Amino acid sequence: MIFYNLSLHHNKSTKNTTMALDHIKRISIREYLGVRGIKPTKENEQRGMYHSPLRTDNNASFSVNYIQNVFFDHGIGTGGSIIDLVSRLESCSIGEAIKRLETDHFSFHRGENISNDKRVKQIQTIKILDVVAISNQALLAYLNLRCIDIEIAKLFCLEVHYSVVNGKNYFAIGYKNDCGGYELRNKYFKGCSSKDITTILTGQKECLLFEGFMDFLSYLTIKKIQSPSEDVIVLNSLSNLPKVIQTLTTYRSVVAYLDSDEAGRKAILELKKDCKGVIDQSGYYSGLKDLNEFLCAKMKSKNENIDFNR
Repeated sequence: MIFYNLSLHHNKSTKNTTMALDHIKRISIREYLGVRGIKPTKENEQRGMYHSPLRTDNNASFSVNYIQNVFFDHGIGTGGSIIDLVSRLESCSIGEAIKRLETDHFSFHRGENISNDKRVKQIQTIKILDVVAISNQALLAYLNLRCIDIEIAKLFCLEVHYSVVNGKNYFAIGYKNDCGGYELRNKYFKGCSSKDITTILTGQKECLLFEGFMDFLSYLTIKKIQSPSEDVIVLNSLSNLPKVIQTLTTYRSVVAYLDSDEAGRKAILELKKDCKGVIDQSGYYSGLKDLNEFLCAKMKSKNENIDFNR
């Protein structure tokens, strides 16, 4: 198992710095993954096995030791603490990962994951405190970073203030789902108050299918429209696909904007088994992760010709 050595200067602040690092390393990897919708395929009180968030992984070969609070990816032979995981997932340095974990603006919910009797404590839940129109400058900057048209975002999203049980208060872009919960996003956090799909029904026989709401907002930004004429289903997680298959069979055509990865390709194959007229649009952004990444790449290159045929 690989761990990174953090060089600390031996001065008066060394003890405090070490204590701070010890506190950061106690942030639960299980919870960190959970609030991002990454769930174990199997687990017990000591360990969970996951599909690796670091690569395409069909065998669920990413192990998390809940007691020691460390991970190990058997497919690439590396692992470590929560700091190492954030560094890899966020493609940032160890120092930046520490900064993101310790800053008050990092909207991840800290909590001790090891109790005195070595049983894992229950994952903390999100409590919605207030929902208002988007006005926070940090959230507006985040939307600009994702190249989303601000006025379009304001039509479909809200500024959600929330807390974690026994934790701090946070804020994020909130996109409401069909069970009344919110998908929550800001620069440092991806999670939800409760997971479900989001549907927008216009009574049409064509349905636009998106994996996440940022892809939906990217579509509207690209098309330069404030609302689609077709029905829309935003999965908010690919794991929600089975619950909408039956509904999708009723449409004349399903235009899918899923992630351009192995999971997305498998989902398209599953759709085509049951649904007629499935149109896979991921070819437009082949080589990029998703529709939002495509939008950002085109905006940065100042290429105005980024519209779709459909």
